[in-house]
Amino acid sequence: MDATPHPILEFDPARPAIIEPGALVSRLEAMPARCVVCFFQEVIDALLAEGALTELCSEGSEMGRHPLYLMERQGQRLALFHPGVGAPLAAGLLEHAIARGGERFVVCGGAGALRPELRVATLIVPTGAIRDEGTSYHYLAPDAPAEPHPEAVIAIEATLQARELPYHAGLTWTTDAFYRETPGKVARRREQGCLCVEMEAAALFGVAAFRGVRLGQLLYAGDDVSGSDWDHRGWNDRHDVRQGLFDLAVEACLRM
Repeated sequence: MDATPHPILEFDPARPAIIEPGALVSRLEAMPARCVVCFFQEVIDALLAEGALTELCSEGSEMGRHPLYLMERQGQRLALFHPGVGAPLAAGLLEHAIARGGERFVVCGGAGALRPELRVATLIVPTGAIRDEGTSYHYLAPDAPAEPHPEAVIAIEATLQARELPYHAGLTWTTDAFYRETPGKVARRREQGCLCVEMEAAALFGVAAFRGVRLGQLLYAGDDVSGSDWDHRGWNDRHDVRQGLFDLAVEACLRM
């Protein structure tokens, strides 16, 4: 580990850490290898109301319970969980899902649009993340790219192409501070090729790479932060879009 005046850059690849996920959770025989990570609580609630989910187990935190569910699609078993909001919690819950036995993950969520042509509900397939959060620096060296697994990207794109759905593929900007998305930073991220902004992708990509599992992400363009004024665009009320994105994530996960 290199010494630096900036601790966030002190990447230490040492294994094991003082606390490993396996010290807190145990592998589940019933845990499928395939797992969908869904940011849309109302989609999960609807599945629960339909009786389509069985709770496998529940993680605990000071926020309360974080259930891990089992579901079935096309005769195949998949796991499902909500990763919370923000990189640290999402990374921790992904760690637990991996320790439980998860190996192939597709994440579905929303993101802020950094380009005005990305209308609300535009589909986005991240090919990498600009690392402007803290969590990924504990899983990847500072100069390492945060990228989804190629097999996951292939599965996601194949799913969209099979349905003849248009989409944009490119970089996303992962930040911890949604109240500090300044005009200067937005312009800089656009120059770097970013299509959108969210809070978890870089960390999820980093955890997956560190643990040797396959993970990809499918997003939809939500609010617009590309101009001088923020436009909410009612992005989180698009229940049809969110349900549709979840269904696409399930299909893509089954392709892996």
